[in-house]
Amino acid sequence: MNHDAYPDFYISDILKSTKTIALVGASPNPERPSHRVMAFLLRKGYTVFPVNPGQAGKEIQGRKVYARLADIPEAIDMVDVFRAAHALPALVDEILALQVRPKVIWGQLSVRDDQAAAKAEEQGIKVVMDRCPAIEYPRLVG
Repeated sequence: MNHDAYPDFYISDILKSTKTIALVGASPNPERPSHRVMAFLLRKGYTVFPVNPGQAGKEIQGRKVYARLADIPEAIDMVDVFRAAHALPALVDEILALQVRPKVIWGQLSVRDDQAAAKAEEQGIKVVMDRCPAIEYPRLVG
């Protein structure tokens, strides 16, 4: 897929069909974008699992924090990535090693690696990069 632009229906379908989200790089700091986006997603009714090894076992916004994706006790629909773009290839490998894979990998603003995306897409996982669901949701879902 060309990740320079996405059809609105592609993003809209993902946001409407997603119920559970692993938010990788979740922060307990209210000033951090990941904290604000997590709050937004929770307000919109998504079940969000924060992932941050340095915060594992604690809570962020009332949700238990997990050290890694494999620790999350239920299937997730989407992995929302708040990490530097250079971390995306290793994260895709972690995702591909899961017994139950998510349907979507979503790279936040500036999180883009076309090779990592191609690897995930070859395995049937949809990819969105350099976008924010807290921006796209109001624009496309309401």
